[in-house]
Amino acid sequence: MHQELDRFIDYMKAVRNASEHTVRGYSADIAQFLDFLAKEGLNADPAEVDLPAMRRYLARMHRAGISKRSVARKLSSLRSFFKYLLRKGLIEHDPTTGLPSPKLDKKLPKFLRPEQIEELMMAPDIGEPLGMRDAAILEALYAAGMRVSELVGLDLDDLDLSSSEAKVMGKGSKERITMLGRAAQDALVTYLNQGRGKLLPKGEKAMQEKALFLNKDGGRLSARSVNRMLDKYFAHVSDEMKISPHVLRHTFATHMLEHGADLRSIQELLGHSSISTTQIYTHVSKEQLKKVYESAHPRAMEEK
Repeated sequence: MHQELDRFIDYMKAVRNASEHTVRGYSADIAQFLDFLAKEGLNADPAEVDLPAMRRYLARMHRAGISKRSVARKLSSLRSFFKYLLRKGLIEHDPTTGLPSPKLDKKLPKFLRPEQIEELMMAPDIGEPLGMRDAAILEALYAAGMRVSELVGLDLDDLDLSSSEAKVMGKGSKERITMLGRAAQDALVTYLNQGRGKLLPKGEKAMQEKALFLNKDGGRLSARSVNRMLDKYFAHVSDEMKISPHVLRHTFATHMLEHGADLRSIQELLGHSSISTTQIYTHVSKEQLKKVYESAHPRAMEEK
């Protein structure tokens, strides 16, 4: 089955334009299943794998204490693999058909309150080139709801401040246009006019660098560096809540929804392929819910 796995991985890269992270995940999940078949003495011929074998694998993962979310991801990888084999005519039946996926508890995304956002945006020292860059990054992430991986991939040509837009390359090499508000535009202009040039290396190399956001050595900033930078500024906002870089994306979507944006528009701005992915943002903060209740219910604020 290893040859089929290699062909499947090639298909994911060439046809599906899957990211390197996704490809590594699929490869690891399927290789783990092949290892299970070998240890159990089961036939590794894909045409011989059946539903009972899949159930045994599912039971093994449960006994090993693997989380429901991880089990669901591994099963999803196997479903994709066997569907590929079925389309190619390499198997007659999909052994994952009828195999139940674990029911996952829906986690509401963490997000920052408006006052926390204001505090976060004030954290960088905009008197220094790196502080100007960091301020522009924070404003851009919150204004556009883009992923950190999308932000570090931005080139100068992807920015159109006259139209308040940025062109980003999302998952699966899907290109989309994101919006930039006034605060993000101002921060980017400051960085471009006063900060970026001071980070560029000397000589001809400076003219060749196309990356929008630079590191201290004048090269393209990495996602890992942005994550470290965000951790530093997030400490200004909360010592209690663990804040991931994705929280700014969650905050963008939550605040847009709370201020009247429709779900389809948020889906487009976030670059979600399915509206079901965006629907997690239909939660409303307790503060917002209380305000709506008090303003809408006839007897909510009635004096005693």
